[in-house]
Order: sequence, then structure tokens, then C-alpha cells
Amino acid sequence: MTLATASPRTLRIGPIDLDVPVVLAPMAGITNTAFRRLCREYGAGLYVSEMITSRALVERNETTMRLIRHHESETPRSIQLYGVDPKTIADAVRIIVAEDHADHIDLNFGCPVPKVTRKGGGAALPWKSSLFSDIVTQAVKAAGDIPLTVKMRKGIDRDHLTFLDAGRAAEDAGVAAIALHARTAGEYYSGHADWNAIGELKQAVTSIPVLGNGDIWSADDAVRMMEQTDCDGVVVGRGCLGRPWLFGELATAFGGEGKTVDATLGFVADAFKRHAELLVEFFEDEDRGCRDIRKHVSWYFKGYPVGGDIRTGLATSSSLAEIDELLARLDHSAPYPGADAEGQRGRAGHAKRTALPDKWLESREIAASTSEMMRGAEIENSGG
Repeated sequence: MTLATASPRTLRIGPIDLDVPVVLAPMAGITNTAFRRLCREYGAGLYVSEMITSRALVERNETTMRLIRHHESETPRSIQLYGVDPKTIADAVRIIVAEDHADHIDLNFGCPVPKVTRKGGGAALPWKSSLFSDIVTQAVKAAGDIPLTVKMRKGIDRDHLTFLDAGRAAEDAGVAAIALHARTAGEYYSGHADWNAIGELKQAVTSIPVLGNGDIWSADDAVRMMEQTDCDGVVVGRGCLGRPWLFGELATAFGGEGKTVDATLGFVADAFKRHAELLVEFFEDEDRGCRDIRKHVSWYFKGYPVGGDIRTGLATSSSLAEIDELLARLDHSAPYPGADAEGQRGRAGHAKRTALPDKWLESREIAASTSEMMRGAEIENSGG
């Protein structure tokens, strides 16, 4: 596994003190309360919800209201919001604060998915500098004493970088921290994250924490990122897919309390089953919970001697009893497979031209007609 160690490090985001400088990145369809609870069982840090659409929250969409719920064991509670309209985002922030849904709010300016960027949202939005500043300023004001942070990418592509301007603007607006995924939207998750950009942002933004994100597959990577960039903390996304115990390794690496595990196949099988049980509890539906765990099968068992028939069975199972029967057929004594289980997890995709609204790159200001189109995007995305 990992032998990484570093000098004890903590992280302060507004009034929130974290024992270790580690944040779970929001991941759509992944970081629901079930997965967050599982990660917390191994380590420490801040565990952020999957992306919540601000319009859907204001409309009190049923699915969205379920997604913002936290288990009583979760503290501090964190919600990430996505939106393109300053007023709607501010209204969503006010609901979260007034109804005590979270202790921390993050704004998403890093999503590279075409259906988001095509409407000017996510990683495309910081290109419109005045709109970006307006959104962040209004959101910070609406948040009051609740710390509000932003997560972003380097920019749209290498010819349209925004992270330094956006970082300074967010700092001026009063955010509590900034996280940078060190890729452009066009790079998607391909290639290697440009950690040097994290160091550049750290030098440009001096009054609040700067967090680094991208290619953290192990505690070794997290320690190296902080040493190389001087960033104040790390944001871990795809590296924990099928490996929630990575947060234990990270906690230990940074001088905190984390579980040290022997990741035999039996240990992994138990973690997989625990995840399925938490999903069933979250959805309050055994069939739905067992369907949701299917996407995690390849991540949990990467590199382990698990036959195709068992993998297929787990990826089509519809009950906890069926999962139990399949896991019982595994050789629980099989040791951790080393390098075969390490490295990249999740889909990397490939570099491609970012889908953008018509004439988006012609100006850093936003036209009235484009603004109206973007408001419509939030309605289309309603549902969490």
C-alpha cells in the first residue's frame, strides 16, 4: 500500500478546523451520504456531497432534497452547488443556511461535462469574468457565517486559461478557500494534471487556503503534491473509487488518526458489502441500492483474482442476499495484489474541444441573450 508520511498538517476553512488537510471531491452519482459515511469510517477530512443544481434546490425538487440530506454521523456537513444565475445560486445558499442543511458550501466551476459547458456552466463559466465575480460575491454574502469555497479548473483550454484571474476574484469576494483541478475543461480527465498550476495559484492567492486536485491515487501522491506546490490541502476524487480506505492512509500520512488496513480480498469484499448496505439504507430500497453498487464493482476488485462470472453477477445483482452469496465464493485470503490494484481509476476520457455556447470565447463579458439561455440551462438540469 503506501508508506507516505509528512509533517502533521491540519486545515482551516473559515471556522472549520480539519484534523488533516484532505477533502473528498464531489462526484456525481458517487458521493452520496452512503459513500461519504463509508469514507469517514476510515479517515478524517471534509466530505462533500455530489453536485446539487441550485435551481432544483430552490424548486425543492424531491430528488435534490434527498441528496442534500446528511446522516447524523456526518460532521462537518458539506454541499456543493452548481448554477449559472447569481440570484438563483444566492437563493439556494440562503435556503441551505436558513434551514441548517450544511456547515460548508462549495460552488462548482470545474465540471467539464458537455451538457453543462454547452450552456455556459461549470468550467466554462469563469471565462465570463464579471458573471463569475457576481455569482461568487452574492453567494458569499448569502452564506453569512457559513464558509463558502469554489472549485474550478485551469480554464477552457490552454489558450483560454482563467484560474489565476478567477482565483484572485474569488479571494476578493471573500471565499474561504479555493480548490483547483489542474486540468483544463478540454483535457477532461486525460493526460497528467499540471501540478505546477496549483503552485502558481498558491503564489497568486495568499490570504486563504489553496487546495490541489488531480492525479492523487495514493497518500504518496498527496504528500508529493503538497511538497511540490506548497498547497494547503488536497482534494481527492477518482483515486478513492473502490478504495474508501484511502482516507485512512491519507489521515495517517498527515499525522492524523486513520485506520491502517490489510487489503486482502476478504477485506475488500467486506467493504463492498458495507457500501451496498449503506446504499440500501440511503435509498430506502434494497433493489435500488443494489443496482447503484453495480458501478463500483470494477473499482473495488481492480487487480484482484475475481472471476468474470462473479464480476458479472455482482454487476447485475439485485439483493443483498445475492451479493452475499457471490462474495462468499471469493478466496478471502488472497493478498493485496500490489501494482495491479494501483494507479488510475475511473474513466480518463480523452482531450477534446469543449462544448460551449455560440460565440462564447469572443468576449469575457456576457450578452443579454446568452444570459437568458443560461438561466434556461438550470431549469433543464433540475433534478439534482
